[in-house]
Amino acid sequence: MPATLTRDELLDRGMATAVHAAEAPERLAVVSPAGERTFAALNGRANQLVRALRARGVGPGSTVALVCSNRPEFVEVYEAVLRGGMRLTPINWHLTAEEITYIVDDSEAAALVGDARFAETLADAGRAIARDDLVRLAVGGEIDGFASFDDALAAAPADDIGDPRPGTTMLYTSGTTGRPKGVRRPIAKPPALYRAYVRNPLFDGELHRSLCTGPLYHAAPLSISLTAPLAAGAGVVLMDGWDPEETLRLIEQYRITTTHLVPTMFHRLLALPDEVKQRYDLSSLRLVVHGAAPCPVTVKQRMIEWLGPIVEEYYAATEGGGTYVRAKEWLERPGTVGRAGLGQEVRVRDEFGNDAPAGQVGMVWLRRSADEPFEYHRDPDKTRDVYDGEFFTLGDMGWMDEDGYLFLTGRTAELIISGGVNIYPAEIDAVLLEHPAVADVACVGVPDDDWGETVKAVVQLRAGHEPTDELASALIEFTRARLAHFKCPRSVDFVDELPRSETGKIYRRLVRERYTPQS
Repeated sequence: MPATLTRDELLDRGMATAVHAAEAPERLAVVSPAGERTFAALNGRANQLVRALRARGVGPGSTVALVCSNRPEFVEVYEAVLRGGMRLTPINWHLTAEEITYIVDDSEAAALVGDARFAETLADAGRAIARDDLVRLAVGGEIDGFASFDDALAAAPADDIGDPRPGTTMLYTSGTTGRPKGVRRPIAKPPALYRAYVRNPLFDGELHRSLCTGPLYHAAPLSISLTAPLAAGAGVVLMDGWDPEETLRLIEQYRITTTHLVPTMFHRLLALPDEVKQRYDLSSLRLVVHGAAPCPVTVKQRMIEWLGPIVEEYYAATEGGGTYVRAKEWLERPGTVGRAGLGQEVRVRDEFGNDAPAGQVGMVWLRRSADEPFEYHRDPDKTRDVYDGEFFTLGDMGWMDEDGYLFLTGRTAELIISGGVNIYPAEIDAVLLEHPAVADVACVGVPDDDWGETVKAVVQLRAGHEPTDELASALIEFTRARLAHFKCPRSVDFVDELPRSETGKIYRRLVRERYTPQS
């Protein structure tokens, strides 16, 4: 560690890994199918990357875009950003070259680090970005137009940098209309969960180990499964693609204590045969956190019956946190997503903006964090639209009981949540409207036992086109050629006319109700 900085100064400047490397150098920090890193190795490579980026003009205040699978290099880039005073913008690697290009340009990224696993897409994106000063580094192999990540690191010293500055993230979250927008925060402090765990006496890195079940480009795995445990000195096991039985095997093999899951994973774990579930020793588990999508009450009850009262839930978003509920509380109030955490506040307001009484459904509002205020990058109008004084809304609806426990009743009709991932139908609509057979379209989420929801395109055809299975398949393929596949419809229905207001606004709620079981 730099002799001029104290332990506390290092922790405050994003260098928790350097502290853990000094105190437990051989402890495993990262385990993945693509390799392992001890804390000493991870720390050294993060220092090398900071120096390599600086040598190429990427320093404090810069944004680093990252398109990478769950492998050690993802963590190395993140660790370099945290101590280098930069912003990390991880990009969903399912996106098309055009979609990646948009985010790299919109974020004003100074560097793009890409995984050779996605070489063709990244090469196309790299050619489309008309900036000669964009630093391009390839991880795990070659990408046309990119320099070698490993070669760049090898040319730099691995000892701790002497002038660390805390970095943060700028993740992109789609709106209900238009392009995705970056959730931008000041570069003043490390991320919130880093700060919460870096001195957490209840989370001993020597005794804990985290299993990361989801892609690190997603906010929840990045913060809950990676940021928090590494800050506390705990190792992280990365899954590269999720499988229910493999999850159980890894928990047993690595004595996993904490993991983050989404309701789709609950459903698939519960569907395993009893003999498979009983085959693995899960006694090391101390905490299973879930969120990202609504969880059916019966599904969560069965998970608690299986694993015990260690299943806890949060309600939050990339923009900020909201509520939290422990298993005991939830069992007393099945279906709640909890109460506001320490230093946070949640309100439910009626259509006039007044606080709704207990039991009345209204719009859910969250108090913005004084430590991490956010804005939408390069979009002051969108920022202004979600704020009301100190509070912001994600457009969710719900009600509170008399004790302040929040129950969500639905979401704005625009949003589809499939497997814990937000999908915004306006983007899919825009693509389908380019097809010569489509006169009008409304994409909606329809219930699905496995995914929670899947995307259905409800299409009004132009004159001269007949509604056939062949055309439905062609429309799905049309979207798959232009959008990331997870956004694309799984099914297509044809209708004579779609409901629109006089001003042209689609009544998506009415379309969706056709596919929602009536209670």
